[in-house]
Amino acid sequence: MKKNYSALLLFVMTVIFGQISYTITPNPFNETDQITLTVPGNQIDETAWGVVNNAIYIWSWSFDTNYSNSQDCPTNGSWTNSNEANRLAYNSASDTYSLTFTPTTFFNRTGIGRFGFLLKNKTGSHQTSDNLVNVGTLNLNLTSPAANSLTSVAAGNSINITATTNINATFQLKANGIVVNSTSVPSTSFSYSYTVTQDADMELIATAGSSTKIATFILQVPRNVVSQAIPTWIRQGINYHPTDQTKVCLALYAPHKNFVHVIGSFNNWTVNDTYLMKRDTVNPDLYWIELSGLTPQQLYTFQYRTNDLKKVADPFSPQILSSYDDQWISAATYPNLPAFPAGQSFEVSTFRTGQTPYNWQVTSFQKPNKENLIVYELLLRDFTQEKNWQSLINKINYLKNLNINAIELMPIMEFEGNLSWGYNTSFHYALDKAYGTPEKFKEFVDLCHQNGIAVILDIAFNHATGRSPLVRLWNIDPDGDGFGDLAANNPYFNQVPKHSYNVFNDFNHSSNATKYYVERTIQHWISEYKIDGFRWDLTKGFTQNCSESDETCTNAYQQDRVDVLKYYADKQWAADPTSYIIFEHLGTDAEEQQWANYRVNEGKGIMLWNKQTDPYNQNTMGYKENSNYDRMDHELHGFTNMHAVGFGESHDEERLMFKNLAYGASNGTYNVQTLNTALERMKTFGAAFFTIPGPKMIWQFGELGYEFSINRCPDGSINNACRTDEKPIAFTLGYDTNVNRKAIYNTWAQIINIRNSHPVFKSKTYTVESNNLTNDPDGLITRIYVYDNSLPAGNLKNIVVLANYGITTRNVVPYFPYTGQWQNLMDNTTMNITSTTAPITLQPGEFRILGSTNGTLGTSEVNSENRLSLQIADNPVKNGIAKLVYTKAKNGEIIIYDISGKKLDSFRLKNETGMHELKVDYPAGTYLVHLKSDTGTAIQKMIIK
Repeated sequence: MKKNYSALLLFVMTVIFGQISYTITPNPFNETDQITLTVPGNQIDETAWGVVNNAIYIWSWSFDTNYSNSQDCPTNGSWTNSNEANRLAYNSASDTYSLTFTPTTFFNRTGIGRFGFLLKNKTGSHQTSDNLVNVGTLNLNLTSPAANSLTSVAAGNSINITATTNINATFQLKANGIVVNSTSVPSTSFSYSYTVTQDADMELIATAGSSTKIATFILQVPRNVVSQAIPTWIRQGINYHPTDQTKVCLALYAPHKNFVHVIGSFNNWTVNDTYLMKRDTVNPDLYWIELSGLTPQQLYTFQYRTNDLKKVADPFSPQILSSYDDQWISAATYPNLPAFPAGQSFEVSTFRTGQTPYNWQVTSFQKPNKENLIVYELLLRDFTQEKNWQSLINKINYLKNLNINAIELMPIMEFEGNLSWGYNTSFHYALDKAYGTPEKFKEFVDLCHQNGIAVILDIAFNHATGRSPLVRLWNIDPDGDGFGDLAANNPYFNQVPKHSYNVFNDFNHSSNATKYYVERTIQHWISEYKIDGFRWDLTKGFTQNCSESDETCTNAYQQDRVDVLKYYADKQWAADPTSYIIFEHLGTDAEEQQWANYRVNEGKGIMLWNKQTDPYNQNTMGYKENSNYDRMDHELHGFTNMHAVGFGESHDEERLMFKNLAYGASNGTYNVQTLNTALERMKTFGAAFFTIPGPKMIWQFGELGYEFSINRCPDGSINNACRTDEKPIAFTLGYDTNVNRKAIYNTWAQIINIRNSHPVFKSKTYTVESNNLTNDPDGLITRIYVYDNSLPAGNLKNIVVLANYGITTRNVVPYFPYTGQWQNLMDNTTMNITSTTAPITLQPGEFRILGSTNGTLGTSEVNSENRLSLQIADNPVKNGIAKLVYTKAKNGEIIIYDISGKKLDSFRLKNETGMHELKVDYPAGTYLVHLKSDTGTAIQKMIIK
């Protein structure tokens, strides 16, 4: 769509277009004139956009005089991080934003006939709609058909072509480069009836003196498409013939398209009816074609071209070439990267028959038990200076020696740009080339498996960017640049987002087309790259029940979301029965229980992210407020098994060390904001984290006390807009050779090794007590109890972890479960415990990990009736009375929690042994009853029906 302006317009003209108003001064203008674009401040809701200091940016692009050949402004920056050169100036007196520029300089090109722009915040989370501005004193308005349009006309029929100009001009009409009509008398109007004989690229050229403007459009003759059943060995995407290396079959799901051609290196990128795709007889929306006569081992490139002129790569292409990103990928990262086809645009797919398969060294990897995972979350871009698979391969010993058993990679599927967190995915099926070749990635996975390390991929199925062929095949594209808003008939996406965390284009997971795309993608990564599991990003977005403005709805239980994610889990397990499934949901326990407990009787069940960043950080900083991380216990979520992936740090959270150094507490000379003190406290974090049974996750370089803020900018400042910017590399800074920082690594590696070496840490019977103000009025004391008395003799059966997160020396009552010999597992020294309540002195930031093989109460207390115990008679509870039977509960206290961890009630027991009738008037559900006493702690689950 274009806007035409009369030569009689005022020097300053106000335009209402693209849902915002703006002015351009002067207007009209030529490409070499300096102009000022001004936007009233009331057009932008800075608060809703999260704008700080009036930081509004222009994202702009330009066209040639034919209103085609769109090129982005060189100073745009990336979509998620606009360049400061494109920041608009703010005038507080007039409440306006403005930018002054000369088009030829701003766009670094000449022959500009039009430019487009939108306004956005720094990160691209909010934006205006597109706006188009014509350049030049001569303006051409093609009135029929519309400029850049496609018109279908049967061969032999005529079409009337009309246009106007703002000043007298002569006209020339061309079809496929040949003049079919021209005028010699200047006029402000043009009209001609053209008889269509074939497809034609049409040009109408208006000339007034030295000024020329060109309008283009396409006339297309309809095709008759052959209906034929698709061969059984073919499915959507690129299909290699099972026996003939000279054949490939391509299949594209394309509802609402009348016909589809394949164009590529095999037909010189021309529209040729020999390459017109057939329709399947069962599913007429499925187009397919068999290509033959191919040369094995030769690389071919191609796109699909639909009747409405959409040119896209195959959405199921394992790798694509990009006209936008490939030029910036170094030969060191991707040797012999194929050149993008000359004269083409967007992305193109590739295929090569007769490929030599990768020689896997590990063909049947035995995955670590999901309930004992220690996951290392990693962003390759910020992990090594080289930012490629080979450099990560070179660090395998660093990762292995930390004793982790899984690596979780932030998204590596084809994303826009080369420097990204990866969540701006455009092709979920394709490996992004920014990190290296498919063969090198397979080598990395293979090496991980050789070292007992699973590989988990973070994948963003909530959305796709505008470059995705699933978006571009069905979009509204008024300016003909190939991009635009979603059309109503798009079979994959919601035109209006259905949840409050929307970014880019919102997938409709109730659509069978979307489900098929997700299923195929999961199967591909498992089969092609032997991936061990997936972390599903932003699963809250998988509902159709809410709206972009209703966060309450999005965060509430949604049955359609429960159902579709179970459906996807079934499909993932069908591809690999042992595949890990992790949801980043961070929602209600009621909803997460549906997945955590799903198919657990088969040894399955989905893992859920369990964020404990804030309470852990309160502890490491030395503040007792909101420092309780008892919800590291899976039972407090209502999970049958240990399916809560606990973490203190992730890619999404502020770094613990940053806040330690910025806000840590102090007491005299003891100051958490002192670097070495803060580093020491990170050792204690490890002790109070890894020793809790169940899967755990750490973020890269936490083991080295990495302290750079998540919001650090390249210039060293801190700003929310820099959240996804590149961060300093710990290895480049020498953190791995710094004695004090490497000490954290060594301590964590030792603790993880202790955990991995003793079966007791796989026990589901454990208790986490952090900041228990009943036993420790001053707070910041952690006690962790892990026990499994069923283990064979010689095994550690009981673990007691003590930690002092305070900033003063504390005498900590350990509440050992029994007396006798206990071992300090960090230095293998032994201690004879004669009293279960005798205090142990811990310095600020100090911890102990103590273990015992005894599993009994000592020689004088071996009888079961002398052990601390708690039982709930007649469970589930009936008639509103819970009968609590207990023994050896000296100074016992009963505390009742709901499944979310909220404390409901507490009371002291009068006797050490006995039965207490508790009147319960709680709603039906599951509750946890804690018995805490001088002789230890016991927990039972209470069910009320």
